Amino acid sequence: LGSVVAYFTSAKFLLYLGHALSTWGDRMWHFAVSVFLVELYGNSLLLTAVYGLVVAGSVLLLGAIIGDWVDKNSRLKVAQTSLVVQNASVILCGILLMIVFLFKTQLLTLYHGWLLTMCYILVITIANIANLASTATAITIQRDWIVVVAGEDRSKLADMNATIRRIDQLTNILAPMAVGQIMTYGSPMIGCGFISGWNLMSMCVEYLLLWKVYQKTPTLALKSAKVEESELKQLNIKKESDVKPAEGVQLIVEKDVTGFEPQEEKEVSCAARIAEPFITFRDGWVAYYNQPVFLAGMGLAFLYMTVLGFDCITTGYAYTQGLSGSVLSLLMGASAVTGIMGTVAFTWLRRKCGLVRTGLISGVAQFSCLVLCAISVFMPGSPLDLTVSPFADISARLFESEPLPTIASPEDKPEMVFATGMPTLLNGSATPAISDPEMSPEPVPLISVSLLFAGVIAARVGLWSFDLTVTQLLQENVVESERGIINGVQNSMNYLLDLLHFIMVILAPNPEAFGLLVLISVSFVAMGHIMYFRFAQKSLGKQLFVCCTPDPKAVSDSSPPANTSTV
Repeated sequence: LGSVVAYFTSAKFLLYLGHALSTWGDRMWHFAVSVFLVELYGNSLLLTAVYGLVVAGSVLLLGAIIGDWVDKNSRLKVAQTSLVVQNASVILCGILLMIVFLFKTQLLTLYHGWLLTMCYILVITIANIANLASTATAITIQRDWIVVVAGEDRSKLADMNATIRRIDQLTNILAPMAVGQIMTYGSPMIGCGFISGWNLMSMCVEYLLLWKVYQKTPTLALKSAKVEESELKQLNIKKESDVKPAEGVQLIVEKDVTGFEPQEEKEVSCAARIAEPFITFRDGWVAYYNQPVFLAGMGLAFLYMTVLGFDCITTGYAYTQGLSGSVLSLLMGASAVTGIMGTVAFTWLRRKCGLVRTGLISGVAQFSCLVLCAISVFMPGSPLDLTVSPFADISARLFESEPLPTIASPEDKPEMVFATGMPTLLNGSATPAISDPEMSPEPVPLISVSLLFAGVIAARVGLWSFDLTVTQLLQENVVESERGIINGVQNSMNYLLDLLHFIMVILAPNPEAFGLLVLISVSFVAMGHIMYFRFAQKSLGKQLFVCCTPDPKAVSDSSPPANTSTV
């Protein structure tokens, strides 16, 4: 009984609990905000698309700056500030959405609708601030706090990373289901109120949990002694011992009392403050490039350039191939199960083969499964037609002479086509985007789509194992003073490749071109794993393919050459 109580009061469990609450709120909000924006704008995807673009662009541009802010401030201050900003933004956004839902008709008549437009802009802006704060929370908790709580035990760090990812997998499925039921049987306004109330309650509990974890892990406070070094305005300063940081702090104090250095800084402070974000952005990307794990991080980022996941693109394609919503929900559940299997495989492989080889095995497993997706492109039922120009839909819209139809009533509403070229569900069934009413659609063979989803679901084992491998490589091999900025740039890279995959779909939105998108996606996954193979080759050399026996520390191969790069 004592051991059970000790576990439930340990810093590790409290960290899990806080992450579960945070992730549950995040997943509910990310699911609901897209639905709210569609509902507000008359069942159009315009606001949702704008929101997605703003979010991706903001993280891409500000990822390094957010990471630098994480590095230059104490851990508790960063965690509490990002937590309060994130949850307060969601609460404020939920209240604003409730007001818009209640008074939308009146807002439409004020100032020719400009007041309602301003409300839309405010909602997207505040939601974007919440996402940026969530990014800061993820960097500080999942990339820094967890490393400190695990201490020098890398096996414990691997187990904690795997547990965190399992929590992510479960909340990805359960949280949208929960808030979806509330919105279905209640209303969007009730959904807004529920999410706002949840975030208010969750914020208080998470704040307390963070404080308890901080108290139970004294080493978390050690970073505060190094925060003074941020005044040097330099990145990538290698810490060779515990004495030198203290000497650096003393040096700063000595400069402060001379009376000369502060005056010089005052003279250039205006220009320096203007240039500082741009310098931070540049230095962050240069520091990322100079990391010994750069190729591994790039390999992970390249996996985001894919349509082979359970997002709106692949789901829309599945509807055009005759899969029902219930079948898709089962497939999503299966993907969550294989994702959890990937986290289990990661911990087992790491103990048996070491961290770097685990990434190699995971990459081979993922790519082998995705070969099924490539084969599916050429199987019966695949709509691939190379004679149809992928730009036909775009050119038809650009040179269309007839004006777009106006919606006079719900009965006159034309069916809505997503930006991916995939149709929405009308009365629970898939309807082609362009169809002849006198022609009944022929049943589509399911061989191609079955192979596609078999490959996607099976590949999740290798995908999540590979993701955990690169995550731990970044945790172990990036110096403490740069964890924030390097992981911020890594997030930016992930968003950049994710943006490119959406641009790819926009350029080729028709179902006949989806097969090409699948082949391009598989190619990018292959390139990502080739980059990782090159990293592993540099790290292990001739020992790359030598079977290793389980080591007590199990980490002898997980440390690339020491980071000696400077900017």
